[in-house]
Amino acid sequence: MSYSLPDSVHYSSLCAIAPLIASGELSPLELTEHMLSRIATVDSQLLSYATVIEEQAISAAMAAELEIRAGKYRGPLHGIPIAVKDLCFTEGISTMGGLKVLQDFMPSYDATVVTKLQDAGAILLGKLNLTEGALSGYHPDFPIPVNPWGEQLWTGVSSSGCGVATAAGLCFAALGTDTGGSIRYPCMANAVVGLKPTYGRVSRYGVLELAGSLDHVGPMSRSVEDVALVFEAIAGVDRNDVTSLHDPVPNITQLLTSDLRGLHIGVDEYYLSEGTDKGLVAAITLVIEILRQLGAEIVEVAMPKSDPMELRKAWLPICAYEAHKAHADNYPSRADDYGGYFGDALSLGAAMNEADYTIATKHRHEISQGFEAQLEKVDAVICPSGGTVFAAEKELQYGDMETLKPIIQHFQGQFTIPANLAGTPALTLPCGFSEEGHPYAVQFLGSRLQELKLCQIAYAYEQATDWHQRHPDL
Repeated sequence: MSYSLPDSVHYSSLCAIAPLIASGELSPLELTEHMLSRIATVDSQLLSYATVIEEQAISAAMAAELEIRAGKYRGPLHGIPIAVKDLCFTEGISTMGGLKVLQDFMPSYDATVVTKLQDAGAILLGKLNLTEGALSGYHPDFPIPVNPWGEQLWTGVSSSGCGVATAAGLCFAALGTDTGGSIRYPCMANAVVGLKPTYGRVSRYGVLELAGSLDHVGPMSRSVEDVALVFEAIAGVDRNDVTSLHDPVPNITQLLTSDLRGLHIGVDEYYLSEGTDKGLVAAITLVIEILRQLGAEIVEVAMPKSDPMELRKAWLPICAYEAHKAHADNYPSRADDYGGYFGDALSLGAAMNEADYTIATKHRHEISQGFEAQLEKVDAVICPSGGTVFAAEKELQYGDMETLKPIIQHFQGQFTIPANLAGTPALTLPCGFSEEGHPYAVQFLGSRLQELKLCQIAYAYEQATDWHQRHPDL
């Protein structure tokens, strides 16, 4: 049986496409060619890809097609075109990390997450653009991805290319990283779904470091089920990463349900609404009501009250100190090749000593303890995913720390930073749009290793709404 590719196949969910590939109705080669053609047509305006590997993708798609025809189907990622953030090592393929100092870097091996995706049969289309070094600003030599919902809109911090490519139908899933919100902000800004797993759930081996104790690798896609599927493929212990966890990875996709009876969802109305856009608060209030109708019990919690800029002051020294260590081969010897914001962060890290870092780490643990104590009372806490998308001037995003202040003042870090400090999981998904057509997003925060519950809650909400079925008009 043959299958005719519809014009909008690029917006299909991964889980809807997989059975068609498995049955032989849909050709991985035709699908990959379609995606490459769309990238060539659309991405010249959106700038989400740093590198497109057309020849390798075609070759991998042909191999997948032959395997599947021979009855050697590997599973739901087999023959699916995906992309990864340009922090993930890819053997013989440029891995720049948005850094001028790494413009010519060609890794000699693949990151563990890349190997796992390839072992699952996924087709790598290319590498996605990001902020410099995965922090908050861009290097002037690199492009800034364009938000498909509006060219003046911010695209989120470092996993910006992942958010844009996923929203625009330029891949079926992407791998991003999150050190202070860099999966969740781009998901919020581009109306896609993203999971920041528990620290250690997914190997960081072969992923360029920003801050080793804060970095998380996680999936981004257009549905909760797709994100869960990719998480299952990339998670698990890795002997090459001493921080990776030995805990078994749950089969989340087999346990998704629209029945939330027995689950407790924490709400702190002051926490989620203080300083938050009123339209977003109204959208999240509706999310809470839908969850209640699906059987969840809504429980009052008291989240630690933290000013977003004060939280950033607690987070940034740790990030800067660890980033300085990670970039010792090029900083300060090539300091002039770093952009303003990232260069300022490295300078901050260089000025710190071990005692400073110890003090910062102690503060981190104090924040984390209060945060985790509330999470442990419920199955998830509901809140915004870092605020709302906003208009962002391009030139400001190329600036130094002072220049970027008008951008950073929009970050509601009280909703993102604590989960990085504590290493706990968080999931972001669309929950509506403003009157101007700008995306709204909701976030579910959970205790360590509770990715299953976050996905169950998010999936039930998603199935009761149609926000994930809306796509930008390109």
